[in-house]
Amino acid sequence: MTVNDVIKLLDATPLTCTDKLDTEVLSACGSDMMSDVLAFAKTKCVLLTGLCNPQVVRTAEMMDIVCIIFVRGKKPDETMMELSEEMEIPLLATPHRMFSACGILYEQGLRGGAQDG
Repeated sequence: MTVNDVIKLLDATPLTCTDKLDTEVLSACGSDMMSDVLAFAKTKCVLLTGLCNPQVVRTAEMMDIVCIIFVRGKKPDETMMELSEEMEIPLLATPHRMFSACGILYEQGLRGGAQDG
């Protein structure tokens, strides 16, 4: 699966780094708590969150997250968008709620943290 596939599945809108949408995705992590992201994010992961602040982008960079998906139609501010471009991490927005978005990706084969194996 690629970021482009995720966009189609979640009816998402790409907001930044549109040249990175062919990046491979192997797992997903849904959380508004960045401490959980640090504990459970896996390789080539997409992050689904409703939290809109620069710390989300900084956490994603530390964990090599391939893209950040804002749920419930949330939109990042200009500072976050500039930071994502600088760090080359695409930002997407989906109208889906966190639970639904995670379920759609899970149904298509993406798995999450340690408990999912």
